[in-house]
Amino acid sequence: MISDTSTLQIAEEDIALGENERIDDLLLRGRKIIQNTKEFCFSIDAVLLAHYPQYHANWRVMDLGTGTGVMPLLIADKVREIHGIELNPVMVDLARRNVTLNQLQGKITIKSGDYRNIRDIYPAECFDCVIANPPYRPVADGTLSALKGVASARHELTATLKDVVRAARYLLKFRGRFAMVHLPERLGEIVVAMHENQIEIKRLQLVQPKPSKPSNLLLVEGVVGGASGGMKAEVPLIIHREDGTYTDEVLSIYNLSRDGKASCGI
Repeated sequence: MISDTSTLQIAEEDIALGENERIDDLLLRGRKIIQNTKEFCFSIDAVLLAHYPQYHANWRVMDLGTGTGVMPLLIADKVREIHGIELNPVMVDLARRNVTLNQLQGKITIKSGDYRNIRDIYPAECFDCVIANPPYRPVADGTLSALKGVASARHELTATLKDVVRAARYLLKFRGRFAMVHLPERLGEIVVAMHENQIEIKRLQLVQPKPSKPSNLLLVEGVVGGASGGMKAEVPLIIHREDGTYTDEVLSIYNLSRDGKASCGI
């Protein structure tokens, strides 16, 4: 297990890679992640979501549909333990290898399974926080990728919005937190699905690609058993300046200074 002050040094030449695999630097204490270019590779939405909740050091956290395990790797130092569940066997293998690669076996547990059947995998109300970066689009919306893993990550082929919210509610303790990244156009569905599962939205932040562009992502956090009302609509997060460079807010999330150098810690 990595302590809060240690930095892991991994030589890329010492990492065994399979076909179509690559190594990416997480810019966090030397941590790296193996990804498969024929599967779904994480993007900025996962990084933004990982940084959105205000974690507590004693929390147990669940990542529904963890993929390569990127969010557990990013937040492992902030919580007591984090679990990830994943249906795609290729991604399960990658996630487990990434945990081992970064020597985080004492903090992160990856399970193979379908969170639509979460009752068969975990007991009820055993987590303090659940995070999810689910498929954004209904099957009928847009063109499906020819790559099965990518298609399932983008479209609701294996799980719907209601499925992910239902699983989160089952796992969460009373007053537990559920945080998700999704599309602004589905906010109405999100509000209804969370309310029907006793989760009330308390924080909401729109994400804009540039100051002049409309929002294309939505970060939302709800509380199990929370009172209706009292939602905080936060200042939108803008990803790029008009010249295409990252804003200071995003650079701080990626642990980069304006000159592009990595800083220490999350």
